[in-house]
Amino acid sequence: MKNQLLINPKQEKEKIVNFLKKTFKEQKIDKVVLGFSGGIDSITALYLLKEALPVKNIFAVQMDYKPRKKSDINLKGINVINVSIKKIVDEFVKESEDIRFERLGIPPKGEGSHWSEKRGIELSLSKLRLGNIMARVRMIILFDLAKQLNAMVCGTENKSEKLLGYFTRFGDAASDIEPISHLYKTQVYQLAKYLKVPKEIVNQTPTAGLWDGQTDESEFGFTYEEADQVLYLTHDPTFVKTSSFVKTSEDKSVGKRGQDINIVKKNFPNAEKIIKRSLNNEFKLKTPYSL
Repeated sequence: MKNQLLINPKQEKEKIVNFLKKTFKEQKIDKVVLGFSGGIDSITALYLLKEALPVKNIFAVQMDYKPRKKSDINLKGINVINVSIKKIVDEFVKESEDIRFERLGIPPKGEGSHWSEKRGIELSLSKLRLGNIMARVRMIILFDLAKQLNAMVCGTENKSEKLLGYFTRFGDAASDIEPISHLYKTQVYQLAKYLKVPKEIVNQTPTAGLWDGQTDESEFGFTYEEADQVLYLTHDPTFVKTSSFVKTSEDKSVGKRGQDINIVKKNFPNAEKIIKRSLNNEFKLKTPYSL
């Protein structure tokens, strides 16, 4: 099944670059801003943007909550802007907790919660909630900068993250243009290697960097390599139409997609976990609900 996910990186690069050039021309915009994490998705997107726009018109914004070591990666003339979001996030959290406790009367909950004697409120949040706040603050910064520069906001989402719901609505999923959202994570790696993205980026463990020690795959409980194969089998239109295979441990079809989608469990031990996560987060692709 791995062969189904192989791409022709040369053709893929040309297709994406042509798409970028066409879109910027149609929108009559020649500048772009991008949230730069230093990970393989944002680096690959930057390398593609360099093929479509003058380097001086590309603005990579690194928005950290905690200070980190400066990257040694040579971005060859791209404007890298470092912005600390800590003050903005912390102030928002305090105001949000004021609203919840003082105005709504909802007491703090959850492990790690503690009270501020001075304010009488809970100052620590769940990691998930804090991560969502960070993602949305970052997107506010990007869109405001884009407005000032008359630029487009470039997203860095890949297809695996999209299907697994591994994104924040109106946060890192908000953008004007998406160059790699049609590629599974393992396909992004293939393209990155062709584009000669530095090996230290290709080899590093994928992480959203939301808290110390956080990694994508440890949070999932499965690898991108396995997830991509399962997601391809359950989502690719041409494959799904002809699929009628494998039962789960209960001998029942997983999910409700109108086709008999079942995964060979002996080949993909985390298939049910992957599909369940995808189905549980499917609402993110359907909201906002409307008439």
